[in-house]
Amino acid sequence: MDPPPAEDFLKALELLFALSALNKLGELTKVGRRMAEFPLDPMLSKMIVASEKFKCSDDIISIAAMLSVGNSIFYRPKDKQVHADNARMNFHTGNVGDHIQLLKVYFPEVIDFLMASITSGFFPHSARLQKNGSYRTIKHPHSVHIHPSAGLTDVLPRWVIYHELVLTTKEYMRQVTELKPLLPA
Repeated sequence: MDPPPAEDFLKALELLFALSALNKLGELTKVGRRMAEFPLDPMLSKMIVASEKFKCSDDIISIAAMLSVGNSIFYRPKDKQVHADNARMNFHTGNVGDHIQLLKVYFPEVIDFLMASITSGFFPHSARLQKNGSYRTIKHPHSVHIHPSAGLTDVLPRWVIYHELVLTTKEYMRQVTELKPLLPA
């Protein structure tokens, strides 16, 4: 087995440090040890660990589970694509974004603190709207677009977070949610 490229190794260390999983010496922090208990992507793990603080762990674990299975939550048969798209869009009432849409598949009730938990794990995947309608990723700046299947294609939010990037005809963000400031209660 070949070792990973040095650049990939450095990016992984940088991400773990940004997520507070590693300290300046490269050792696991208390948060990092908790994150390591989950057999998940580090950002999903951080999102789950952060959810304890906001008292929304059950909901965040549901979102993490659905994100972990890829793009298979909404089935879209070729002969019923329009019907399937309309059914999927029913979960987007209130311009909630794709992460919360996944939770609305199971519950109708959504809490603002869920977004704080999601953001604590996925802040490295944030992007800002540009004047031309595309988005500019923050961590490694390049132009991306919201995937056509996302629920935020009608109204383009100023800031978003996303689960993953996919490259087809353009580079698209999948599972996109608007970033809003959390106001104190």
